[in-house]
Amino acid sequence: MKQLFFITLRPQGLNIYNFNRFFKSFIIIIIDMAISVGIDEKELVKALQEPARSKEAFETLLHIYEKPLYWHIRKMVLNHDDANDLLQTTFLKAWKNLHNFRGDAKLSTWLYKIAVNESLNFIHKERQRNNLKTDLEDDTFLLSKLEADPYFDGDALRLELQKAIAKLPEKQRLVFNMKYFDEMKYEEISDILGTSVGALKASYHHAVKKITEAISAIEM
Repeated sequence: MKQLFFITLRPQGLNIYNFNRFFKSFIIIIIDMAISVGIDEKELVKALQEPARSKEAFETLLHIYEKPLYWHIRKMVLNHDDANDLLQTTFLKAWKNLHNFRGDAKLSTWLYKIAVNESLNFIHKERQRNNLKTDLEDDTFLLSKLEADPYFDGDALRLELQKAIAKLPEKQRLVFNMKYFDEMKYEEISDILGTSVGALKASYHHAVKKITEAISAIEM
């Protein structure tokens, strides 16, 4: 797939598991940048919707969100190249649909919604390509791509963790990734997924329980 907006993420030395520390550092840097140059979301939205400033504003949007969105997608599809392609598709759709964004939701919510939809559509197509049932909840078939991915540098235990996560129902896997790895608040996840906070808490609880049981069984 052609590189769009000059996005080329090559996360050498990073993996899904040390993402938390990386993500926190990244957010601190972004906050410092925003404060230093006086960027706020309302002004960015306004600039995005003005033809004369939209391109420059979109480049700012890319700098802010490309890494967190990449890792969000990567945790769903597992493979670096697939995640990079889906990231580009996400930003391309955002660019083409700027005129539809009215500011009723946060920019991050809007972008994450696009990224989630693109990730789920990709997984469903991969199920069909692998002659699997389209309503299959177990996405362990994606692990073969992870094991073959030169950018995955996790050990055996981390691979087992990914197996446990991949076995979760789709909604539980999404909620677990967004709450545990992305450290999002339930209210943020609710806005993105359109699910009540109560249901999200239940999904996260069940996901943690299943993953804990799976890892405990391995360690025994």
